[in-house]
Amino acid sequence: MHRPIQAHINQSALENNLHVARRATSARLMSIIKADGYGHGMLRVAGALSASDGFALLDIQDAMRLREAGFRQTILILEGFFGAEDLALFAEYDLTCVIHSAWQLALLDAYPKSGKLDVWLKVNSGMNRLGFVPQQVAQAMEQLRRHRAVREITLMTHFANADEARGVAEPLALFNDVAAPYRISRSLANSAALLRYPETHGDWVRPGLMLYGASPFADASAQQLGLKPAMTLSSRIIAVQELRAGDEIGYGALFRAEHAMRIGIVACGYADGYPRHAPNGTPVLVDGQRAQTLGRVSMDMLYVDLSKLPQAGVGSRVVLWGEGMPIEEVARAAGTVSYELMCALTARVPVVV
Repeated sequence: MHRPIQAHINQSALENNLHVARRATSARLMSIIKADGYGHGMLRVAGALSASDGFALLDIQDAMRLREAGFRQTILILEGFFGAEDLALFAEYDLTCVIHSAWQLALLDAYPKSGKLDVWLKVNSGMNRLGFVPQQVAQAMEQLRRHRAVREITLMTHFANADEARGVAEPLALFNDVAAPYRISRSLANSAALLRYPETHGDWVRPGLMLYGASPFADASAQQLGLKPAMTLSSRIIAVQELRAGDEIGYGALFRAEHAMRIGIVACGYADGYPRHAPNGTPVLVDGQRAQTLGRVSMDMLYVDLSKLPQAGVGSRVVLWGEGMPIEEVARAAGTVSYELMCALTARVPVVV
């Protein structure tokens, strides 16, 4: 027998979520599959999202695996190359490169003379992470246009607040001013902008989180957006304890019973990817019924309150997030974001499809 925890990846949910993105825009879809497909398995995700016009990720080795698996779509490397030695691989595997800094422009001469490179020039529209500030864009564009190896140029930016009330008006206006002189492709929209700001769609959109069935918004659920969870993390209760008033549980005794209680011990902990900092009251499903965690999450186990679930006991299925238990709700309770929960899934958790 194996430990009962598992992550179920629903490929039809991934396909559904891509269709939601497709219905929202006429732009080409660059599906973000970095971080091992947000923890879902890169090749598995790419297969389910094969109707995408392109894939975006960070690691050249991952891009090589996609090509070797037969994917012919545009593959965009979001942080570009990290040294001149990378450029031969960009040429060999026909990879598209984000250019975000002057030092990358300086290294472009190392690109093989027989090859041509498609580049996405990143504009820093206020996030101040990567990209050229508006005053630098014209010079960077001129360098790229003159370069013998550069074939097609796309202008891109990334929004810091598309999922919040502040929105995209300021960075969008800045980007549009920068892009106005150039009749080339543009890419601006992440999941939040794709769903809420059609004026940002441009020629390429870059959905990420929504593809995995989570909402980018605090005021709209995934279900309301037509999205389905692609990952369900579940386990089972492996022990039951009867508490008396005053009994404490877990490391640090973070929970003390005020009255008699019945609690279940679940085979899932932070070594599986569940957040150690999840507080008392973080929601779970036990046999399809809502319950909540108690005490501190330990490496391999956590506690759930069974006081109102007399039918639950050893062997009861517990959904930590996914089908029936929105990952956004769990993340919010734990003071984090659904991205982190997805990406935190550890290698010891069996994945089933």
